[in-house]
Amino acid sequence: MKLGKESRYAIEGLVVLARTPFGTTMQLRDIADGGGVPQNFLAKIFQKLKRANIVASSHGAVRGYALARRAKAINVKDILLAVEGSDTFDRCVFWSDRCAEAAPCPMHIHWKRVRQTIAGLMERTTVANLARHTHARIRFNPSDTDETPDIRFNFKKPDHGTVGASHS
Repeated sequence: MKLGKESRYAIEGLVVLARTPFGTTMQLRDIADGGGVPQNFLAKIFQKLKRANIVASSHGAVRGYALARRAKAINVKDILLAVEGSDTFDRCVFWSDRCAEAAPCPMHIHWKRVRQTIAGLMERTTVANLARHTHARIRFNPSDTDETPDIRFNFKKPDHGTVGASHS
């Protein structure tokens, strides 16, 4: 179960959408800019997410994408399955090219337990959770119930152990 950039870009783009009021359509370039991902690659990824009913596309006055469901109803497992494929949580991380139930690798039994735990965690983690726990300059409340923007600015620079830094 090795995830590619495609999964990361999908999650980054969905977090951008989750920070807007539910139903807001955004142009792909704005989603890509907000997530710091390549627009042309994101377009291909969003087609997969559209087929999985994670995003909806709009071809009206405002062309772009919106979440197809509320952010709290979209879990990371669904995103990974849509982007990486239905065997995402079955692939072995040790010998993916030659490990299967019928011909298991030496680590198979251990990985099988771990991957079930990971799949459960990804199923419990929603896009709303991710949007709530990632940093942004301007954020919308990801609760999907309040459409009032929650603007936060973080001006405090992190202390990286610099000599003479105060710890008050």
